[in-house]
Parts: sequence; C-alpha cells; structure tokens
Amino acid sequence: MRNFAILYPMFALVAWTLIVLLLIPVVRIRAALRREVRPNDFRFGEAPSVPGHVSVPNRNYMNLLELPMLFYVVCLLLFVTAGASHAAVLLAWLYVGLRIVHSLIHLSYNHVIHRLAAFALSSVVLLALWVQAGWHLAANPMT
Repeated sequence: MRNFAILYPMFALVAWTLIVLLLIPVVRIRAALRREVRPNDFRFGEAPSVPGHVSVPNRNYMNLLELPMLFYVVCLLLFVTAGASHAAVLLAWLYVGLRIVHSLIHLSYNHVIHRLAAFALSSVVLLALWVQAGWHLAANPMT
C-alpha cells in the first residue's frame, strides 16, 4: 500500500523553496532603492559588482533546485513502489529540516563550516533514502 506521508516532506520543501524565491526580489528591490545595485547588474545573471548580501538569496534558491531534485525523485520512487516505510518518511522529514537549517544559516550569518555541516548531514540523509529505495526494489522486484 502506498504511504502518502512521503509526499508531505516534498510539499514542505517546495514551500520553503518558494519562500526563498520570494526573498530574491525583496532583497534586490531593497538594494536598488539603496542604490547598491542597478537593474543592469542582473541583465545576464548577477554582475560581480552585486554585493554578497544581495546575491546570497539567489544562490540559496539555486541550491534548493540542485541536489534536492534527487530528493524529489527518491520520494516519488518510494511512493510509487509502495516503499515509503515509516523510517523513509522520518528520513525525508529530516532531510527537509536539514535543508531548511542550511538555508537559514546561508541567509543569515552564513558561517561556512556550519553551512557545510548542515549540507553534509542532509546529503548523508539523502543517501540513506536512496539506499532504502534500493533495498526496497531489490527485495520487491517489479515484474
């Protein structure tokens, strides 16, 4: 039987990604009003002259579209193959929590070692989800 609970962490991470996305124009407009940036600074992405505090939300948003793609895939795989155990759901929520922690560090005080720790832990959790999916598929071959 399919466990719909594996889908909820996906929705949570999508919601967080959209919150970070909304932060980008807020930070850019604020910086433009303070004359820290000009519209042409974003014509081809971000010019080197864009201050770090303005570019960090965009970089964090890109982070939320990179490795988390593997999270979405494994959650859907676990859902479709009825492999979303309680442990998998717990790991999925742990992954989302760690990605939010990573973002909060990145978007606030941006301590590289703290950010790296959150990223590394979330990557280990993601690997554990993929191992669980592999074990499930190996134990329950689809014919």
